Amino acid sequence: MNLFEKIFNYQIVSRLEDSGTFMSTSHERSWLRTMLNHSAADIAFTEVTLDKLRSILEQEDQVMDTSYYLIEKARSMEKQVYHPLLRALSHLIMNKNGICLTYGIKGGRVHSDHSGFPYKLEYSMVKREWYLLWYHLEQRNFMKTRLHTIISFSPESISLSKADEHLKTINQILDSRKTEAVIEVVPSYNEELSRILYALSSFEKETQYDAENDIYRVRICYSGDEAEYLLSKIRFLGKRVRIVQGDYLKRRMIEASTKALARYESTPIIYHSQP
Repeated sequence: MNLFEKIFNYQIVSRLEDSGTFMSTSHERSWLRTMLNHSAADIAFTEVTLDKLRSILEQEDQVMDTSYYLIEKARSMEKQVYHPLLRALSHLIMNKNGICLTYGIKGGRVHSDHSGFPYKLEYSMVKREWYLLWYHLEQRNFMKTRLHTIISFSPESISLSKADEHLKTINQILDSRKTEAVIEVVPSYNEELSRILYALSSFEKETQYDAENDIYRVRICYSGDEAEYLLSKIRFLGKRVRIVQGDYLKRRMIEASTKALARYESTPIIYHSQP
């Protein structure tokens, strides 16, 4: 057997995952030991989890020496991916508990002691911040709140049947907000299908192939607040794809193209041949 086959063989990896076994290399263990020495590890993990990880890593694997190879230069301030409320909120979601929430809104106003049911934690790649998706029990509305605006919260116990009822309502709301679009891959770029699908990997999608015309079509399901993010991905793919279904997406692409043409229309581009 190839030395690296145990790492890349899908059947072996899937069976190990089903049995609860995690396979790691010495390089990965060395990297993890190095990261656990960082001060942020004490905030990101509980004391029990940290002790367990460190006990598992009590081997002869060396800690990576980053002092010589990695140099951090001056940079602008940026938001951290980790947020201190993530762990506590994720426990509420996993245990299907209710929540009493106090959070701020625009204008400096504060909404105090609002009862709800937490559904999901979501990270925005565009705005680089975390959101709590939750169902407002009094207003009967699905909410999306930035974690940095949450002032305080406390768990509220609810019955399992009530939690399942809230989950059913949330799924109905989300389904009603979903819409579909079909993107067609230009045949001359069929060889880049994997790259195109990777760019759209954050969306729920289904790929179809028209063998007669040698055309791939990708049916994408997305919610209304994801439309702009989907448009950014389509613009990134450029001439490799075109929208064949989705009136809103088509209209927005036409608007962007029209504005771009209008901006450069009065300035003709002249190409000079090289000697």
